[in-house]
Amino acid sequence: MSTKDKTCLVIGASHAGVNFAFALRKEGWEGRIVLFDKDPVLPYHRPPLSKAYLTSDDPIEKHSLKSPESYEKEHIELCLGVGISSINRDTKTITLDTGETQVYDQLVLATGARPLIPPIPGMDTAHQLYPLRTAHDVQQIKAALGDGKGKRAVIIGGGYIGLEIAASMKKLGAEVTVLEREARVLARVTAPEMSAFFQQLHTEQGVDVLTNKNVVTIATEGADNIVHCSDGSQYPADLIVVGVGIRVNLELAKDAGLEIENGIKVNAQTQTSDTAIYAIGDCSFHHNPLYKRWVRLESVQNAVDQAKVAAAVIAGKQASYNSLPWFWSDQFDVKLQMVGLSEGYDELLIREEEGERKFSAWYFRGDQLLAVDAVNNAKAYVIGTKFIKEDKQVDKGKLIDTDVPLKPADLIKN
Repeated sequence: MSTKDKTCLVIGASHAGVNFAFALRKEGWEGRIVLFDKDPVLPYHRPPLSKAYLTSDDPIEKHSLKSPESYEKEHIELCLGVGISSINRDTKTITLDTGETQVYDQLVLATGARPLIPPIPGMDTAHQLYPLRTAHDVQQIKAALGDGKGKRAVIIGGGYIGLEIAASMKKLGAEVTVLEREARVLARVTAPEMSAFFQQLHTEQGVDVLTNKNVVTIATEGADNIVHCSDGSQYPADLIVVGVGIRVNLELAKDAGLEIENGIKVNAQTQTSDTAIYAIGDCSFHHNPLYKRWVRLESVQNAVDQAKVAAAVIAGKQASYNSLPWFWSDQFDVKLQMVGLSEGYDELLIREEEGERKFSAWYFRGDQLLAVDAVNNAKAYVIGTKFIKEDKQVDKGKLIDTDVPLKPADLIKN
């Protein structure tokens, strides 16, 4: 079936949307492909925002997902700085913020998420308070930091993004305080042992990481901000970065009557409850066959893998999502590589290796390996990936015995 006269519209031009557009062309789609995004900047990689882009003078163009010439070569139309106000499923049109409408045959929602800004009194009048989600956010943070020296930075939120920002700001010479509401950093995403490791890492590097700190108000006194916590403590700040999580961009899908459940609900082919509309990336709620449960993932890997599935399906091919999730985080001299989903684990085994800050954490539910967190240890990450994908059982005794080599053949349970 020819697709020459067909139009595929994509709302959202980050990792999911851009990878989808190029994958669709590669799959043989001959019709129009149009990418819309509110961000006026040429689509860029997001992971460097809290790391390399924040700590260098490089322009954001250095982190572009594709060159301008690539879009031209593949006849992919970029409509940047353009918002979408509604989807009309009956007429198969979208309405732009300008009032203009565009017709689609296939529509892909890669709407992603936006920073969660908690309703803390004083936040709207605080000086130099920013989230970190876009290149523009980072540019504002850089301007507020200046040369960094002696600047007092308070980061609200001790998740991965908060800790990555803390590491980057410390590298730039700022005095950094992290305020985490929970009893430990990374409380929602990892084991207490990993939380303790990262808290110690930051403390050794001079970052003040404080837990059980519930921010209740922000006062502005002259040029200073004073961050007040519920326990009566207070922290002066020249600059505040809010990193407490995200809010999924669901409004378009919800208003269009698509099925919503912790995201835009999709099937294994990334189709929503409307077969002409697909959802990929951070905004999608999908079933993971490896873990036999529904999940919504915020990761580049998920965005790229779902983009490939959607492209193949729209091009008329057989494809379904069956990916093992993986993530990473860089903080100071530590590279953390994570594979799998640890939720529901009932046993954690730590394997130490020779060398400073080199170990791996293995999460089990009974004999099933669920996930591996590898710190400065790419080999553990690769082996963990292999065991989870192949549903192989690990000999736990050999795993924690460092005299036994870290090799699949030596770790497999007979």
